[in-house]
Parts: sequence; structure tokens; C-alpha cells
Amino acid sequence: MTVDLAQFPHPVSDFVALPQSPDEWAKYRLTDEQIAFYHEFGYLSGIRILTERQVEQLREELQGLFDPNHPGHELFYEYHTNESPDPSRVLFHALGAWRITPGFHDLLWHPAFTVPASQLLGGAVRFWHDQLFCKPAHHGGVVAWHQDYSYWTRTKPMAHLTCWIGLDDSTVDNGCLHYVPGSHRWELLPITGLAGDMDAVQKVLSPEQQAAFKPIAIELKAGEASFHHPLMMHGSYENRTDRPRRAAVINVFLDGVCSQLNQPLLKGVDVIPAGQPMGGKFFPLLFDPKVMQG
Repeated sequence: MTVDLAQFPHPVSDFVALPQSPDEWAKYRLTDEQIAFYHEFGYLSGIRILTERQVEQLREELQGLFDPNHPGHELFYEYHTNESPDPSRVLFHALGAWRITPGFHDLLWHPAFTVPASQLLGGAVRFWHDQLFCKPAHHGGVVAWHQDYSYWTRTKPMAHLTCWIGLDDSTVDNGCLHYVPGSHRWELLPITGLAGDMDAVQKVLSPEQQAAFKPIAIELKAGEASFHHPLMMHGSYENRTDRPRRAAVINVFLDGVCSQLNQPLLKGVDVIPAGQPMGGKFFPLLFDPKVMQG
């Protein structure tokens, strides 16, 4: 059995080096203009997170995780795959890789992610869960329009943030993310499903929302990321190219967000009683902006 890396609330390898001074931390700060853009439109894209070396390491680790017989398989919260023998044809979505491999574990503490996340959330950042996505070549693996917080109401208040990190160049042709700018100001809408029908959400939109439904494509280079608000309407279309489109996603929330269930919030994790702040080894504190003050 693989060691559960959730027991380590800090990097465990040389995948990332943490800054050692306030000045080093400050190099990762967003500008005031970037923060204002996020609050106005609900997203921020084109943020460089990973080096080429880091991208390659995560690709290699992901390749091993495709195998349902991987020794760390039981540590996933969720695991969905078509188990194709052809690596370019693997349709893959899983939660929990941070518990299994050093790169995906240490990615959570990457200052190029944690510092901007803290600025956008307005305080200390605590981990919620991770996700891996792989859209195989020539595959209709759409992710239908949705709001992330629709699936996270077991935690409150709504003070969440998602960071989507490309492990390949993501383009319109291979199924990049699309956002509906300004939709983070909409109310929480009914769930209409994640697979199959991209237009299912239209039936729950008001006429005003339908008129404002003007998606934009978020094309990114491998190693770049986009951040989005928990109410941001987003989705992605099929991969029409001959190469897979792979991505890692980190979901976080502001320290102080509480559980709303008296049962495990993810498969196999410790119960946090309803009304109690999220914490413990499965929801570690990733970054406190106080470290930037020296």
C-alpha cells in the first residue's frame, strides 16, 4: 500500500521550493489590476504556475495513476476511467491524487498558486480537494455548464476558489475551459448535470441570464492556470485533436469555512461535525498571508 501523503501538511519532495523571506513570497503576488479583474468578471487566467520540469513530472505521475491497479488506488476519493489500453484514449477524472504522489501533493503548497489564491479569497487558504482531468484524443468528453458551489453546499459560508492548471496546452480544439464572464453574480442555480448535454443549463436560466450568456474560451499554455469564483458558470467542449488534454485542479476555501454535515465530506475522510470549522489532515492550511509580513 502507498503511504497516505495526507499525513504531511507540507511539501515532501523537491517539486517546489518555498520562499524563505517576505520579498521572495512577494514575487508571486497578483497586481491590483488582476485582482480587480477577478472581482469584476469572476475569473483570472494566464497565471504561470508550473515550470516545464514540473509539468513533465506531473504528466509522468498522472500516467501511472491511470492504472486502476496502482498501489495507491484506494486513496482516491473518486476514480472514473474508461480503462483504455491506449494512453491517448484514456478518459479520466479522479479526486485525491494529492494523497498518492509527491508532485500532486506538493503542488498544493506551490507559492505561485497559494499567494494569488490568498489574495483572491482575502485571507488564509485551506485545502478542499483536488481533481485530475484527462480528455482523450477525438473524444466527446464534454463537461456541461455548471457552478462548482452547486456540488459544495455541504460547506458554508461560500468562500471558495478553484484553480485549473493545464498539463497540456488547452485550446478551443482540444476542449479548453469556457467561462461566462459576470455569471459569478448570479444566484446558485439548480444542478442540470455535468455530462452529455452542454445546453441543459439553459432551461434553468432567466431571460436576463440567457441574454448575458456569452461564453469566452480560456486558452492556456501548459503550466498556466485560471482561477474562478464558485458561482462562475463554466464548462468545456469535446477534444477534437489527436492528443489528450490533461489538467490538474485545486479547490480551496477561506480558513474558517465550516462543515454542514455530520458525515464524511469526502469518501474516507474524518467527520467534521456540522457547524465546526474545516480542518485536520484532510483539509490542511496551505497558506497564511502573515508569512509575507516577516
